[in-house]
Amino acid sequence: MSNTFIAQGAHVIGKVTIGENVGIWYNAVVRGDMEEIIIGDNSNIQDNCTLHTGEGFHIEIGKGVTVGHNAIVHGAIVGDNTVVGMGSILLNGAKVGKNCIIGAGALVTGKMNIPDNSMALGSPARVVRKLTDAEIESNKKNAEEYVKLMKASKELK
Repeated sequence: MSNTFIAQGAHVIGKVTIGENVGIWYNAVVRGDMEEIIIGDNSNIQDNCTLHTGEGFHIEIGKGVTVGHNAIVHGAIVGDNTVVGMGSILLNGAKVGKNCIIGAGALVTGKMNIPDNSMALGSPARVVRKLTDAEIESNKKNAEEYVKLMKASKELK
């Protein structure tokens, strides 16, 4: 975890596995007290996010994932290179594929499955279209920018 940044005010408890170059930002709460949480390399859990498991529902955050400010991931699985938009909620049993965008404020209900390369919006979320190659690349660049921010923030301490 030497390449991990856990910001002041963030809390990580329980059974949590954190990959390389992961940023857990200010006031985020990562609670692996009921089931396991796995956060893949180069992912970022932004300010005020809550990651919490439910009984029988672990969390997997893939590689290069951005979980936007104030999002809640509760017992859900998120594939590689996906952006979970600000204020989104993913409930127990939800599965989001790789290369997806979950729009800001979306509600991905329990046991909902968002296929790879999809954009999902609304409450409840629904798939509105496939992502373009440029959007998939933008997801990757967003995660890379947060790795740079994380490294710069570590140097400021």
